[in-house]
Amino acid sequence: MKRVAVVGAGTMGNGIAHVFAQHGWSVALIDTDPAALERAMGTIRANLERQVKKGTLPADAPAQVLARIAPGGALEAARPAALVVEAASESPAVKFAIFEQLDRICEPSAILATNTSSISITEIAARTRRPAQVIGMHFMNPVPVMQLVEVIRGHATADETTRRVLEIARELGKTPVEVNDYPGFVSNRVLMPMINEAIYCVMEGVATPEAVDTVMKLGMAHPMGPLALADLIGLDVCLAILEVLHRGLGDDKYRPCPLLRKMVAAGALGRKTGRGFYTY
Repeated sequence: MKRVAVVGAGTMGNGIAHVFAQHGWSVALIDTDPAALERAMGTIRANLERQVKKGTLPADAPAQVLARIAPGGALEAARPAALVVEAASESPAVKFAIFEQLDRICEPSAILATNTSSISITEIAARTRRPAQVIGMHFMNPVPVMQLVEVIRGHATADETTRRVLEIARELGKTPVEVNDYPGFVSNRVLMPMINEAIYCVMEGVATPEAVDTVMKLGMAHPMGPLALADLIGLDVCLAILEVLHRGLGDDKYRPCPLLRKMVAAGALGRKTGRGFYTY
C-alpha cells in the first residue's frame, strides 16, 4: 500500500488526508494537539458522509477510508512514508523546524512536500540534506472539492521529484499545474492583492463588505466575493501571505491593509472564529 504522512491536522491537513485515504493511500495524520486530531477525524467523517448523501461515494466507503488514516502526535510516524505533505502553520520558522526533523526521520528516498501557500520552497529545502526531493504541493481549500494543485519547484528540485508529484496529484483526481518558486507562486500572487484591495475599499468607506462581494460576484462572475473568500481562508493566513509577498517582492502594492492587521489583532479571523467580514 502507498504510504503518505500529512503533518498538521487543521483545515488543509484533514482535507489532504481525506483525499489520499479516499484514493487508497495509507495515511499517517500527525499533529501535536490531540484535540486537533479529534476534530480532523470528525471533519473527515462528516465530509465522507456528505459525499455518500450526494451519491459520489458508496455507503460502505467512509468506514474503509477512515480505516486507512492513523492519527498520531509524533513525527516518527512519518518514517515509513514515501511522501510527506506538511500542512502546518504558515510560519517559516515552524516549517523550517519540521523539515529539519523530517529530513532526519524519513527514508532517504522519501519526497518531502509542503502545502505552503507562499513561503519559499528553496528556503525550506535548504534546511534539509535532500533539496532535490523537496517540492511544493499547494492544495486549494476545500481540498476534497477543489481541482487545482500548484506544484512548485524549488531551485534544486529534481525533474524526477516533479514528475512523481505531478503523477500523484493526477492519481488523486486533481489537476496539477507546475510553477516556479517566487513569493506567492501564481495563485496567491494574483489573489491576495485583490483581497487586500477589497479590504481597502471597506476601510476607506467605498462600500460595505456585502456590496464589494456582490460587485465581484455579479460583475466579474466570481463564485464567491473576495471578502467572503478571505473569511474562508482565514484573515490571519491572508495577512501572513501578504507579508511574505511584501517582504519577498519589495513592492508596496502588497502592503497589508491596516484594517486587515487590526481584525487579526482583534481575533476576528473569519469562519474559524465565527466572525470576520461576516458573522458565522
